[in-house]
Amino acid sequence: MKELPDDLFDLAAALVDIPSQSRKEGRLAGILEADLRSCSHLDVLRVGDSVVARTGLGRAERVCLAGHMDTVRPAGNERARVEEGTLWGVGSVDMKGGIAVLLDLARTVEEPVVDLTYVFYACEEIDHSENALGRIAVESPEVIAADAAVLCEPTGGVVQAGCQGTMRARVRLSGRPAHTARPWMGTNAIHRMAPLLALLGSYDSRRVELDGCEYADQLQAVRVEGGVAGNVVPGEAELTLNYRFAPDRSEAEAEAELRRLLSPVLDEVIGDRVEVLDIAPGAPPFLRHPLIAKLVGATGRPPEAKVGWTDVATFFAAGVPAANFGPGDPSLAHSPDEHVSEAELAEARGVLAALISA
Repeated sequence: MKELPDDLFDLAAALVDIPSQSRKEGRLAGILEADLRSCSHLDVLRVGDSVVARTGLGRAERVCLAGHMDTVRPAGNERARVEEGTLWGVGSVDMKGGIAVLLDLARTVEEPVVDLTYVFYACEEIDHSENALGRIAVESPEVIAADAAVLCEPTGGVVQAGCQGTMRARVRLSGRPAHTARPWMGTNAIHRMAPLLALLGSYDSRRVELDGCEYADQLQAVRVEGGVAGNVVPGEAELTLNYRFAPDRSEAEAEAELRRLLSPVLDEVIGDRVEVLDIAPGAPPFLRHPLIAKLVGATGRPPEAKVGWTDVATFFAAGVPAANFGPGDPSLAHSPDEHVSEAELAEARGVLAALISA
């Protein structure tokens, strides 16, 4: 028997009330699996704590509609709260509202004009190595194979095209230890950070336009480490950077650009070095793809470039053109006052229904 209500807004509230912090999505996955198995027009597959439901109507095209089930840690907002047509609670925006829309479509649209694959996946909010969609794409790519995909990330009801790539890199600056009473006998590696930080502070974002959407590179220091004792001139210091790069650059090109940017303030002879800790490429916008163009048309609004990285890049790596579209204000994601309105949910459902219907 279904444990979830039929009404879209009530459904979203019920999903918020089911805890599903990253790595703890099992209960929600089980409830979604049971609900989807009650739909005779769907074939359902459980993959770990992810759930996939597919139509097999023999249509000429297939669209994949995907969303992640996990949320960040609650911040006093673990239970759903409904006030005057607005749903408050952890994950209401990112992205249980989107999951509710997808589940409602899966239940009710039995004769779409395209075949559909619905993917409800785990572990998006934590380290990319644990991302369940990424594992499915590598281990069972046929599961998400499609002509196009829509990732139901919150986008404020507009299509946010493509996404930026992202890289974390560690810069290690070398010095020479000495006693702080005799600093002239050493070289302070922390002091050597000054020109590096000045370079980062004056970084001028590169901007590039793709399919009419402008993407901007971003470079920020996110962690500083150094020093061994209060009376020792530090011989080494480390600075971790986050580099967001436009999707016109590959991983190799982004790494080469970062090294070029940093080279004026580094001295490799004395041991300075840059180490890439992790990197994930972005995805182009694909706004000229017929299915994504149809999605944009259904919104009635111009598309935007996606700020940040999303799993449209995972689809792109698997050979599937994809776009971000879903209910809710993305700036509210992960915040204590996360909320989505009944109208936003209904609008997102209407747009996606237009994409998959005649």
